[in-house]
This record gives sequence, structure tokens and C-alpha cells, in this order.
Amino acid sequence: MSSGSLTIKASPPVEASHDFNLERAVGDISELDIETYLGIVSTELSPEQEQQVINPPQTYPKQKRVMAVHWHPEWIPFDLISTRINVMYPGRDEELIIPTQHNQLLTWDGYSGAEIDCYASGFRRKVQLLIHFKAENVAEAHVLKSMLSHTFRYRSSQLFDFMGAILDPAGEADLDQAVQETGANQLLVDFVRFYTAKLRKIMDQQEANTPDIMIKNKLLMEFVQVQAQRHPGVNPARAVLLLKAVKKIVKRKFSLEYFFRASEVIEEVRSLGGGIVIPHPEQFWPILLANYDVDGYEVWNPQSREYTEFLIKALSEQNKDYSRTDRQLLIFMGDDTHMSAKIKPPGTVEPAKLEREIGLQPAWDELAIRKSLSLADSSRAKVIRSYRERLA
Repeated sequence: MSSGSLTIKASPPVEASHDFNLERAVGDISELDIETYLGIVSTELSPEQEQQVINPPQTYPKQKRVMAVHWHPEWIPFDLISTRINVMYPGRDEELIIPTQHNQLLTWDGYSGAEIDCYASGFRRKVQLLIHFKAENVAEAHVLKSMLSHTFRYRSSQLFDFMGAILDPAGEADLDQAVQETGANQLLVDFVRFYTAKLRKIMDQQEANTPDIMIKNKLLMEFVQVQAQRHPGVNPARAVLLLKAVKKIVKRKFSLEYFFRASEVIEEVRSLGGGIVIPHPEQFWPILLANYDVDGYEVWNPQSREYTEFLIKALSEQNKDYSRTDRQLLIFMGDDTHMSAKIKPPGTVEPAKLEREIGLQPAWDELAIRKSLSLADSSRAKVIRSYRERLA
């Protein structure tokens, strides 16, 4: 298994003593443990991984228009991503491509964007906003960048809550609940706690060598998964299942009070001439009624596709009531591609996530959805042009 440019070697299985004493976990950090960790957090790509990025498994020469306003470059270089897009869509003649890294502002071809977490106080939920700008409008943007930096650091802190739920006495009830939900046996619990403790210690030792972008919940799951592959009698999939159950509980309890309010984010974005799109609306139903000052809603992406036709109709009905015809709600679709999935070893990424590609939104061409789009007087071409005009 590899991440970044380092390959995590398939070492011989450890002895099956299953001595998962926590004191030994933090007192016996081996070179292999360090090598495993640094391999996972590395942002450098090997030549093989670069080839994986620039050579997509499929091309779409008939797609003339590419709209991608919800995707995550992560640590993959833009020049490699650009090559991939050129290979995938050799016949395109119109595009709007804006990266939306989680809580980080990035720029691509004259546009800047981010996906920011915030707090919708009206219904007490964390929501996300896609924010987009002409790059020159955010060359300074000190307040916005400070808001994003604060949110990025706060979101990263969830990893430490995640580890605390597994290791600290205060998290015992959460771990017990996850064990009950997954049916994990004591050996698996001891194993997960052992390597969580080891990871926390390594992170403390390797802080200077850990890129900020890698401090997220996925780090714990990848580290434990690699270690499980080295232990006879420990099922890596079962270990990840237990961790996912704990993570779900931790996320549910994660305090929202330190996020900026959605209204605060919207006000700042508008002051900079930016555009705003609501992603994943089916996960945040009340947001459709909140009457936020946004440019549109995402009605489809690989995670949110069940209610696409309903959402198109709902936005169309809202547009009929708007007196400001120049600010009609636009209909967006997002691929929600995470580029790091393209460099993972085979079998380590869920197929549904691996299939996502920048600008690949097949719903635009599905017959039933095309009918709904026609009734709403919307199309991919119209959205590209309308949104580009708003960001000008």
C-alpha cells in the first residue's frame, strides 16, 4: 500500500502474541511504524502515481462542455490534473472549472474556490457552502482567508476527538456503543486501541513532518488498516468498520459553536463579488427553506442523487416566484471528486469513489432528468454561461 511517493512495504506478519498493552504501544515505536506513518502522510508522488493521475481509465470525446465547481485537488499537482482533464475531454469547447478544497482557497485558470463548513443556526446543523470567485477578487481577502484558516484548523481537531473517543476514559461510552453496533470482539478492540495510541504518539513526534492537509479522520483509518494487514487474526475490514462507527458518533457530537455562521460566510463572500452554491441539499433539507442569498443548489452528485428531479422542480417553482429575474436560482451538479483516490493502491478505495471524475456528471444526459431540466429552462451550457457572468 502506498500514499504519496513512499511505498509501505509488505512486511512479514508480526508474531501472533496479540500483546496489545497500551504502555507498549507508546513505548515501542519501531522504524517500521515511523516509515508507515510517513508513507501515509507524504504528499510527494512516485512516477507510477503520476502516471495514474494523467492516464484516466476512460475518456469522453463527445462531451463538449465541462462544468466542475465541486471537486477536491487535495495534494495532487494542478499540472497533472490538467493533463488528465485534457485526456478525458479532448473535444470540449466550453468549460468552467473551479477547485473547492475543504476550507482552503485554491486557484485554477483565473478562478478561486473552496468548500467551507459553517453553522446554520436556524436549524442547528453544520452545512457546507461552495464559494467561487474571480481570482483577482480574492488576491487579498484577508478576512475570508482568516475564516477559512480557522475553519480548517477546527475541522482538523476532530481527528484528536476521534482518537480520544478510543483511548480516553471520557470516550468509553462512545467506544462501547460502536462495539455494540459492529459486534467487534475484544481482540479487535484491543488492536484498534493499541494502534490508535501508537498513532497519537507518532503524530506528536513527527509534527514537523506532517502536512496540515493530512490531519484528518482518514489518517487513523489508513494507519490502522495498514497495521491490520500485518497481524494474523485481525481482519482489516472489521477494524475499519469499528473505526467508522466511532467516527460517526464523534462527528455527531462535534461542537458546532466554533464554526462561522452560514450568514456570516455568505455576507463575506458577497462583499468580494463571489458566488455561492449549496452542495448536498438532500442531506440538509431545511436549507431549501432558509432563503439564503445563494446562486443555486446542487441537485445531483454521486452522494446525493435520489431526489434530483424533485429538486429541479423545487428550484424551478422558486424561480417562478422571484421578482428579481436576474438572480434566478441556478441548477448545479457536482462530481465531488477527491483526486487522492486516483493514486491509492487497487482495492483500498471504494469503487463508487474511484469512479468519480472532474466534470463527469452523467445526470445531465439522462432522459428523465433532461425532461425536468427542459421544463426548468436549464442546461449545463446555460449554467456555465450564467455563473461565469455572475463571477465576472
